[in-house]
Amino acid sequence: MLGYAIIFITLALIFYTVGVWSEKKQGELKKWHLLFFYVGLLFDTLGTTLMSKIVNGGFQLNFHGITGLSAIILMLLHALWATIVLINNDKKAKANFHKFSIIVWIIWLIPFISGAIFGMSH
Repeated sequence: MLGYAIIFITLALIFYTVGVWSEKKQGELKKWHLLFFYVGLLFDTLGTTLMSKIVNGGFQLNFHGITGLSAIILMLLHALWATIVLINNDKKAKANFHKFSIIVWIIWLIPFISGAIFGMSH
């Protein structure tokens, strides 16, 4: 189960990173970026769920648990907001959305890195 969890979390990193940084580089939010946000969210949720099953007692109320849950919630809000921006077809919002994306991505990296450090130390 640990192997699958690591694969899912790594896929989340890949999809989310490609979506966020491609959006920044292209200068405008596009539908395929949104797809990558949702796929990253899906893989992160799957990986996190598997990881919580491995840990005794499931969700842990500690730094990694709190930041991890916060990151998933932010990823969901990020994807939903991107959906609204694309539906409304607001040119200015589409051009500036990357600023929000990068903030969410940086916050998402905190539990990703702390999880890797915690995993290597045990």
